[in-house]
Amino acid sequence: MTFGSERVNSLPPYLFSVFHQKKKDLQEQGVDVIDLGIGAPDLPTPSFIIDALTIEASDPKNHSYSPYGGCTEFKKAVADFYKRHYNVDLNPVSEVLALIGSKEGIAHLIHAVVDPGDGVLVPDPGYPVYSSAVHLAQGRVIPLPLYEENHFAPQFHSLTPADVDRAKMMLLNYPSNPTGATVELGTFEEAISFAENHNLCVAHDSAYDLVTFDGYRAPSILQVPGAKERTVEFGSLSKSFSMTGWRIGYVVGSEELIHALSIVKSNTDTSQFLPIQKAGAAALNSDFSTVTSNNRTYQKRMEIMLDAIKELDLKANKPRGTFFIWAKVPKGYTSQMFAEKMLAEAGVIVTPGNAFGVNGEGFIRISLSAPEHRLREAVNRMKKWKTRGLS
Repeated sequence: MTFGSERVNSLPPYLFSVFHQKKKDLQEQGVDVIDLGIGAPDLPTPSFIIDALTIEASDPKNHSYSPYGGCTEFKKAVADFYKRHYNVDLNPVSEVLALIGSKEGIAHLIHAVVDPGDGVLVPDPGYPVYSSAVHLAQGRVIPLPLYEENHFAPQFHSLTPADVDRAKMMLLNYPSNPTGATVELGTFEEAISFAENHNLCVAHDSAYDLVTFDGYRAPSILQVPGAKERTVEFGSLSKSFSMTGWRIGYVVGSEELIHALSIVKSNTDTSQFLPIQKAGAAALNSDFSTVTSNNRTYQKRMEIMLDAIKELDLKANKPRGTFFIWAKVPKGYTSQMFAEKMLAEAGVIVTPGNAFGVNGEGFIRISLSAPEHRLREAVNRMKKWKTRGLS
């Protein structure tokens, strides 16, 4: 007898858990595996955030339940950040909600909005959790094509009238995981106009908003006039402050959508541990000098990797955001074939592009979340693999 629901049993295994198991199997065989697959920052959490956590955790009052929507200190810090960084006004009470990481927030929002059979426009290629969450909510994934020739900006004209009529919600993600693509405010203006014309709500995943290079400043979709009527934006401290394991994020924007999400969350969790929220507030209230320093590190790594992969017949554009390189695989390879050879024959994990959707085929995603010496070692192994004639 199978006890799992049909929705769970029909869901493919989470890609990164599969690669983690392959990595573990090789390590048990004595292979030194270099993981350039998962997007988990290797840089340390800034010490001032850890100090804030320590102080808050030593206060017994912080060991009680958090308010369901998050504590006042964290929500106000999010609102103040949006005012400083984007000149967007937010009511911390009704337009900001604390999350146990943006991943859970996105999944819970889809449950809060989507009824069985409702369509959701999902970036293709895009973060796999989007499609999984729609599947678990018994919704229908409608791929929103992103093409290299259009700089991976959404192509609304490529959607059929039937798909648009079926859609209730649209997901966007810039700077983009996996492509590293960035946009200007005009792209968001086009998206909001499309959503207004077709009565869609919009969720923008802005997890990499502060991981940017060469003077680029990622816009907020909430900077578009009227966007708050139908739009929410998700943010995370994981990437910008190296706080992945802390599980702290937020959602801001539409009061109606945030209220719907808060109902789901109040019935499934009790928000994040108060000291973590208050340490997160310290991060958002800081001068962001640690963010700037981290970005310099990622940019240096990116330039090292971009120079090196040219010799491997991999082609990639220089990204202005995220710590990912989205590279075309050599001729004669599928994404999966190339990634499997890299793991089995070079001991290097890269993520096959097809894992992110049909339009990801022909690409791999290389994460820069590894120290410089490990990146150089990975490149050396890949070059040796090519020299051996196994390509």
